[in-house]
Amino acid sequence: MRSSPSDSARPNTFVMVASATLTAMVVIVFARLAYGLILPSMRAELGLSYHAAGNLGTITALGYLLFILPGGVAATRWGARNTVVGGLLLVTLGFVGLALADAHLLIAGLMFALGVGTAYCFAPMLSLLVTWYPERRGLMIGGMTSGIGAGLFLIGLVVPRLIEMFGAVGWRVSWGLFGAIAAAVTVLVALGASDPPGAAHTRQQTLPAAERRRIYGNPRLLTIAIVYGIIGMSYIVQAIFMISFAESSGVASTTAGSLLSMSGLLSVICAPLWGSLSDRWGRGNTLLLTMSLVTAAMSLPLFSQTLPAFSVHFLVFGCTVNGAFTMVQAASTEQVESRYIPIAFSYATLFFAGGQFVGPAIAGWFIEIGGFKAALGFSCVCLLLGTYLSQRVRTFPRELAVS
Repeated sequence: MRSSPSDSARPNTFVMVASATLTAMVVIVFARLAYGLILPSMRAELGLSYHAAGNLGTITALGYLLFILPGGVAATRWGARNTVVGGLLLVTLGFVGLALADAHLLIAGLMFALGVGTAYCFAPMLSLLVTWYPERRGLMIGGMTSGIGAGLFLIGLVVPRLIEMFGAVGWRVSWGLFGAIAAAVTVLVALGASDPPGAAHTRQQTLPAAERRRIYGNPRLLTIAIVYGIIGMSYIVQAIFMISFAESSGVASTTAGSLLSMSGLLSVICAPLWGSLSDRWGRGNTLLLTMSLVTAAMSLPLFSQTLPAFSVHFLVFGCTVNGAFTMVQAASTEQVESRYIPIAFSYATLFFAGGQFVGPAIAGWFIEIGGFKAALGFSCVCLLLGTYLSQRVRTFPRELAVS
């Protein structure tokens, strides 16, 4: 059994959770998901083609994908807190640069920097949180994940209004606002977060390649990573195409937008609840339940393309998808000793990023040959595989996979 740090040794819990939640908001929502809202105004002012604008989003995803594993290694070498601060500084510079830049090549470099900074923030911040609170890791990860839903709701309210208020330069004001918030979060993490006792000694030693291979080749971690990849792919496909599917089926755009906002708000509330439930009921049991519900939600519009069907889809999806995220994230950190957590979680996140990287292209191909139903059907088949693998996670022994 792994011992928990004493309460007297822990940093302020509120500050730690706030640091993690706001970090998730900055690096996942502002640095990655907000681009879709900013894109139309940004593309128009800079004169970018749709192809060039799409490539900028791909460049960010590529930076994230390429640097996930190095981000985990950096956390074991420099300490998780220092790695997160460095990643946030890079993201902050990226935001400020985008608010000022005009040259396409420079903008591409800044978008790549956002992806790299995200890779150096998210996994190390999560590993820091679960190392301090191993007995409540489900609740803590759920709290951190709720920052994504809160951020989606926030940008949905703020970004369109900034663009309306400031016109052609509204997209620059949006990036600048993100930069100011990111700078504040960087200060909060630097002053309020800390590595657990003993981490300073551990991080002076670079983790040997043989030890990393033990983690990467472990069957339990590979199973969890595949489930995470499936969730990542299905999530991005839903985020990109479900609104379009609803509108093409006759749902008004304003109604579809309201359904999306409702889904984001529900995820803020439900992620910590799922995490808390898993702390008592078990990670595998809760993962199986959330994956089953996500699969059911994704399959519903296959059988009915009506407003009630889409409403139930967004309702159930919003209540459960962040719960599935939380379960996989927590499960990956439970399979290894605490010093290996940044590596293990970064490894699982590599599959998640890979799924998000290829998901839109695969779904787009299915839509071209068979419409939205074909793309949704493919996602459902993948989710069924993820649900089956979740059943296997339930059978994992309590002993560590890598110690």
